[in-house]
Amino acid sequence: MVSVLDQVSSATERVAAQTGNGRSRRRVRLSGWHFVLFPIAILFLVPFLQMTLASFSPAKELVAFPPPFIPSHFTLDGYAKLFGTTDIMLWLGNTVIVSGTAIVSNLILCSLAGYGFARLKFAGRNFGFLMILATIMIPTQLLMIPTYILFANLGLLNGLGAAIVPWLATAFGIFLMRQFFLSLPAELEEAGAIDGCNRWQIFFRIVLPLARPALATLAIFTLLGAWNDLVWPLIAINNQQAFTLQLGIANFQGMHQTDWSLIMAGNVVATLPLILFFLFAQRHFIATMTFSGLKG
Repeated sequence: MVSVLDQVSSATERVAAQTGNGRSRRRVRLSGWHFVLFPIAILFLVPFLQMTLASFSPAKELVAFPPPFIPSHFTLDGYAKLFGTTDIMLWLGNTVIVSGTAIVSNLILCSLAGYGFARLKFAGRNFGFLMILATIMIPTQLLMIPTYILFANLGLLNGLGAAIVPWLATAFGIFLMRQFFLSLPAELEEAGAIDGCNRWQIFFRIVLPLARPALATLAIFTLLGAWNDLVWPLIAINNQQAFTLQLGIANFQGMHQTDWSLIMAGNVVATLPLILFFLFAQRHFIATMTFSGLKG
């Protein structure tokens, strides 16, 4: 048992060193790809920069055509109105609850299901996995009405449960974890079984520590989906006390007049946590793209 855990520990350390989490850091060398990717990165950065500058712009400059990229003077009127006249903190808290529950649930359920489809042998395994995978190809719009009827019968409408339940597990998460578990060598699990581990101990003490890059990637995708979800909450939630952040910001746009400084400030508040989370987990995300197995 000790030898297998030592192998797992050394393997995870090698993965961490390859992705930059170790203390030793490799010196980045310039290549031709940097001259191609740098302008593309600037191109993707411009909309966020414009949104941020617009959130500090006076309201009269935002309705001008064309609106100035750099405001004549910076003002906090948009943020003052956002935090002073709206329930932005309540919506932010609701979104954190929905996204946090979705991440924890996906990490647990999708990893268990992915490991079962990757390693356990049971009748209908391949057919069941294909059926789960086939749900990805079904357009979300086709499921709105039956899902609404189902949630209405269960009494889950107009509450946070309506936003949480659809994100408890995803077909993509099961697929991602299954593919990652298939890339791990089965010899480590066999050695653990020889040392006396049962299936649960093998999963939690040997397999799951090696899956940290895949778990981080799943957490990123789950956060992006749950945090930015708008269409389903717009249908299922009418109670302002249960509004998510995106749903609350969507209500800032009126039929006859729109306060753009308020919308821009709200978008900055909604986008900043996603950027910080991705910067925190990007090394594990890259590791999932490059990690294909263990050697040695």
